[in-house]
Amino acid sequence: MKRNILGDTGISVSQLCFGVLPMGPNQFGLSPEEGGELIREGILNGINFLDTAQSYNTYPHIRKALDGLKGTRDDVVIATKSAASTYKEMEAAVEEARMALDRGVIDIFHLHAARVDAKVFKDREGALECLVDSKSKGLIRAVGISTHSVEAVRAGKDVSEIDVIFPIINKEGLGILHGTKEEMASAIKEASLKGKGLYAMKALGGGNLLADRKGAFDYVKNLSGISSVAVGMVNRDELAMNLCIFNGQQVPDSLADATVRRKSLIVQAFCKGCGRCVEICPNMAMEVVDGRARNDSQKCILCGYCAPVCPEFAIRLV
Repeated sequence: MKRNILGDTGISVSQLCFGVLPMGPNQFGLSPEEGGELIREGILNGINFLDTAQSYNTYPHIRKALDGLKGTRDDVVIATKSAASTYKEMEAAVEEARMALDRGVIDIFHLHAARVDAKVFKDREGALECLVDSKSKGLIRAVGISTHSVEAVRAGKDVSEIDVIFPIINKEGLGILHGTKEEMASAIKEASLKGKGLYAMKALGGGNLLADRKGAFDYVKNLSGISSVAVGMVNRDELAMNLCIFNGQQVPDSLADATVRRKSLIVQAFCKGCGRCVEICPNMAMEVVDGRARNDSQKCILCGYCAPVCPEFAIRLV
């Protein structure tokens, strides 16, 4: 598995990053044991980079994966993120990650800011200050931002405290906010030239680009400045397919057929229409109609951010 250095951080990551969101309780609901076994298999096959978040509730899956890896465990790079806005909230989030993952040092810790524009650095000034302090204390190695916004990427390149940027980018421009696909690609390149480390999310557009998965991955892998591509995986077939693609191997027809899986978002009947999903959705794909949440499939990229904020647990990705 090819590895690249993330900008000026000195952190070496596999070109394929294991996205740990989909296997968690917000989407497919794999147990920590099931998910951990799959992650461990990925690590043993050359993936050393895992991406998660406080809201994904997948720390137990990663911890299970790392159990028993011994020397290989120290080679694994973990990126996580929190939507915390204050110093105290972010301090608690960093400590939670360290304890839950049983890691003295978290490699990359992002401001989790999917739908926020360039104002994020001002609006979450306290959280950013905490991450900078945590880095100086040796509790994290790099400070980052995870975003769907072209404006946030452009602003982030000039924020000296930001080491890593995790933007959305795909060949159709699905889910990109405050700009076009071309503008996001340009912002990524500019940030890279400033020494920022960049890895990409949603190369497959939430499954919408599965029909040409190789073309979708090639587009993102070949973008100037992108060191790694985060891909969610929930079974061995998906892992095997992505390993083939990122190792430059031909995907067998049987494996390609087995991995054509389109997720769907379901709003269950007991939804009370509180609107929290509308507030969190980075793609403005949720609305409340007649007292119940409704999903616009033309805008939705199945990121799953709506599910964990639903107080009724009425939203599921399946």
